[in-house]
Amino acid sequence: MSEIFKVKVNNTYEIDITSKQLSDLNSVNTSASKFHILHNNVSYKAEISEANFNQKTYKVIVNNNTYNININNALDELIKSMGFEVGATKKVNDIKAPMPGLILDINIKVGQEVKENDTLLILEAMKMENVLTSPRDGVVKSIMVKKGDAVEKNQLLIIFE
Repeated sequence: MSEIFKVKVNNTYEIDITSKQLSDLNSVNTSASKFHILHNNVSYKAEISEANFNQKTYKVIVNNNTYNININNALDELIKSMGFEVGATKKVNDIKAPMPGLILDINIKVGQEVKENDTLLILEAMKMENVLTSPRDGVVKSIMVKKGDAVEKNQLLIIFE
């Protein structure tokens, strides 16, 4: 049984290609990223000008025409159908206390723009200071605690816009 790849060209055309079709393709490497391809007795010059293996996206030049290509296999399609995008960005909208403790300091204000890994507040727990940092870039919508408050595990601390 041959594996099927879903190929999307320029975010417009979708093509299903089997691993058998790929193995039957008549192509020769002319350099590290250049190929000579014969398909239905027609000659093509192809070059992979950009490749992002994690995102499975490629920019390919075929006979001086540029194409943006996405390639997904069965596992990628399953992950997508389950609502999990590979490489999707984090979208955390609130910060909750990771453990019970005492708020020692709050380093932000409502409406403040923060960058990923900026210090938000310091939580003392078990005689240790824990620095809670921003998981993403964003704007602080509200702060649900104040300096000196005792908090429980999973208590809402900060909400992002």
